[in-house]
Amino acid sequence: MIPVLFIVIPMITGLAVFFFKNERSVKLLALFSSLATLVVALLGLTLLNDNNNVQYSANWLGFLGSRISLKVDGMGQVLCLLTSISYPAIFIATWKNQYQKAGNFFGLMLLSQAGLMGVFVAMDALLFYFFWEMVLIPVYFLSSQWGGEKRIRATMKFFIYTFLGSVLMLVGIIYLYSQTPDHSFSIESFYNLNKILPGKTQNWVFWLFFAAFAVKMPIFPFHTWQPDLYEQANTPTTMVLSGVMVKMGVFACIRWLLPVVSIASFQWGDVVTSLAVIGILYASLLAIQQDDLKRLVAYSSIAHIGLMCATIFSETTVGLQGVMIQMFNHGINVLGLWIVVEMIEKTCGTRKISELGGLAQKAPSLAIFAMIIGLASVALPLTNAFIGEFMMLNGIFSSSITHYNIVFTVLAAVSIILAAIYILTMIRKVFFGSSNTVTSNAQDIQWSQKLVLSVIVILILWLGIYPDSMLNLTHGLSESIIKKSDVLPLLMKH
Repeated sequence: MIPVLFIVIPMITGLAVFFFKNERSVKLLALFSSLATLVVALLGLTLLNDNNNVQYSANWLGFLGSRISLKVDGMGQVLCLLTSISYPAIFIATWKNQYQKAGNFFGLMLLSQAGLMGVFVAMDALLFYFFWEMVLIPVYFLSSQWGGEKRIRATMKFFIYTFLGSVLMLVGIIYLYSQTPDHSFSIESFYNLNKILPGKTQNWVFWLFFAAFAVKMPIFPFHTWQPDLYEQANTPTTMVLSGVMVKMGVFACIRWLLPVVSIASFQWGDVVTSLAVIGILYASLLAIQQDDLKRLVAYSSIAHIGLMCATIFSETTVGLQGVMIQMFNHGINVLGLWIVVEMIEKTCGTRKISELGGLAQKAPSLAIFAMIIGLASVALPLTNAFIGEFMMLNGIFSSSITHYNIVFTVLAAVSIILAAIYILTMIRKVFFGSSNTVTSNAQDIQWSQKLVLSVIVILILWLGIYPDSMLNLTHGLSESIIKKSDVLPLLMKH
């Protein structure tokens, strides 16, 4: 029943808060809901971690061969835990924020959480698509109703990109369903098609799915909606987009692409990896040039996700496991960065790096948190991102199916150097040096922000020092995915 609770708790409370008029009551109910979901996630990792509790199946659309089939496997546990941590962290860190129609805002936030949880636990393709679209709707309204002056244009661009990608994926799902011998949407039926579909068919099916996943991540050249939307959307929505929602595309490539069309994944692997590496370098160089803190974090996110995408198509066990834990690590780190950016903008009234300076003198606690989170973002040893990035680079280098693995590894490694340049330069310019008229009246962060950032720092250090706590969740699954997507027997057959 764990996966059912992941969806039902935020869905019911999300619908309920629409009818609340008092903003404080709305915030309290939203926070209670998110904490209850976090408790369920922790119980699912510990006391209730057995087959009876981590999976659920029930009739849904039996005449179509679709069921409510939910399961929390290792990767699902990682991403459900990330989602469960992110929402209460967002609510607490932005507790003082005021919203017009607060009931609508928090209701949409909780519905987006329900959709995200559904994506991560769905084991039926039609159900997966239902939750995939369910996430898009609340995020569209969150971005279009609350945010900057140009939010409507940025949101429309995001909606068009993601909706077109979703339509292509739906076509691919329907086609694969028609090819299953038992006319079923179950994930196992789709996995079995890998042995049946010829290579030419897999090629165009691959792009129907990958287009949707690439937009969500996003990777070059499907990324152009992201910096604009991150800049214009309100910060809590941006935290959801950057911390959790982009992981949908990475997750879907592992769950629904490699094991279903492995021949096409092999044949197009170098092309996709090339696009990902171009995106890594392109986004990193643009991040160095940014003066707006939000756009800097946006481009840094594109670079980090690009490395995950490149590693997926190296199709190695160590690389795939690195991606699985790095999805969690990146989500935690970027959430911390967004909270830091939000606090800087609140206390100084600007996000322009050129207008800031000497903030550490006025907000020493914020400076310490920003430094630790920044060092984690550049994968400093003993921080959480180090082990993930090391495993991913190792996976790309040791790949036996990538023709240019050494070149890809070197170029991907350059991104770590570029990340150190733009992150450390930003910290130096914003927090050190002499204070100015913008920062002279700045105040240090409040207890709620200190609480959330302390939890983030603890996770950064814990997973940096003791990564086994996360690696143990994903080891068996990464081996299983690689075994299912082993292309050599299929190439000999076809």
